[in-house]
Amino acid sequence: MRVLTWGLRLLLFLFLFLFALKNAEPVRLNFFFGQVWEAPLSLVLVAFFAAGCLLGVLAIAGALFKARREAGRLKKELDRANAAAAASAAFAHSAAPTTIIPAVES
Repeated sequence: MRVLTWGLRLLLFLFLFLFALKNAEPVRLNFFFGQVWEAPLSLVLVAFFAAGCLLGVLAIAGALFKARREAGRLKKELDRANAAAAASAAFAHSAAPTTIIPAVES
């Protein structure tokens, strides 16, 4: 399985490397206020892909942290409920009346 994984990684690397070699022509990006960025097409594509990934992670980070806080709160609440149930069961067991019913002889 490990060999298969490394083989797939090598194929992906070779594919991306050949893609970068085929798209090495410089492109010119014109930004606002006369700023210009000139770089190879493959570098521009990688930069914008990475920026998109970063924006996607930032977009979901708030919901992820909210869910983790909620899970922590619910775990604490469950622990308190379990402790209260155990204490209640221990009290009920120790406070149970001990009535001895005499045997009836016939």
